[in-house]
Amino acid sequence: MFVVMVVGAGEAEILGVKGQILAEGLTPFEHAGSERTVIAVVGEIGARKPVLIDRLSALPGVESVTPISRPFKLTSREFHPEDTVIRVLDAVIGDGSLTMMAGPCSVESRDQLFETADAVAAAGATVLRGGAFKPRTSPYAFQGLGVQGLRFLAEARDRTGLPVITEVMEPNQVDIVAEYADILQIGTRNMQNYSLLRDVGRVARPVMLKRGYGATVEEWLMAAEYIVSSGNPNVILCERGIRTFETYTRNTLDLAAVPLVHHLTHLPVVVDPSHATGKRWLVKPLAIGGVAVGADGVMVEVHPRPDEALSDAEQQLDLDQFRELMAAIVPVHEHVRSLHGDPLVSGAALGIGGGGLAKH
Repeated sequence: MFVVMVVGAGEAEILGVKGQILAEGLTPFEHAGSERTVIAVVGEIGARKPVLIDRLSALPGVESVTPISRPFKLTSREFHPEDTVIRVLDAVIGDGSLTMMAGPCSVESRDQLFETADAVAAAGATVLRGGAFKPRTSPYAFQGLGVQGLRFLAEARDRTGLPVITEVMEPNQVDIVAEYADILQIGTRNMQNYSLLRDVGRVARPVMLKRGYGATVEEWLMAAEYIVSSGNPNVILCERGIRTFETYTRNTLDLAAVPLVHHLTHLPVVVDPSHATGKRWLVKPLAIGGVAVGADGVMVEVHPRPDEALSDAEQQLDLDQFRELMAAIVPVHEHVRSLHGDPLVSGAALGIGGGGLAKH
């Protein structure tokens, strides 16, 4: 449930509500919005809900107490009506601008990374991607350069000014990856690795959470809830394709998930057409489609010589193809940016004016 404070509620009134929640053995999470403060009540409430609603409603400064049936609380629009905006170095994600994450699937060498980083930065990329630790289906495939790859990525950041995103695969890698990278990526196979989610929720780095290839939207948002409830509000959601019966593409990019998730949550959403399609000639139209339906950004794989790549050769763009993608996608984003946002959210997100249980 959410406790909605009156406009102008003072610190003493907010502390009083939080103290009552703690006294009930529950955890309060505060969000100070542009007009009012909302406090999420997290924990096992059970049959005490009616009594608890009455107690909280009677406290000074409380306007209403709003039950919520959705299992995700802190990632919901009801708790946080405004869009979350994430700033990393000079990149801003979720403010209406176009985020372009680009770079090689795997960091293969210093020269390969620098050549790619220079090219994507010049073409307009805002974040540099590159895999240092690579989860591969085959144990015999290239597994990445590990810490050396992280060092190369940090050098590339210093060289280009682009913040770096790279995948962390295990809880014991979180600290070392956070030392070198600006954004931590949770891959599709680890979306429900709850120990890892809690650990990245405790570091001062934004986290990009890829949707599991067999996950529902609710399961995806519940995974994000683990990160946010552990203390890290800066989560980016990435739709990277789900597994369906179709075999002509690697996965099926769920474009409907983009506006749907924007309706349900305040977190920014990007799409990954490289992993969704598995074919470089499909990346451009799917990237444009993702932006057209409201994605805050796109992540694509780029390699100077894709056919020589040590991983995911078929889905990586070459440098000219990335430049062509940028030339095509920027005008689309400019055309549709005024259409972004969900009018169903504004004014109704907190149930104010009808959905909440008003204090009398």
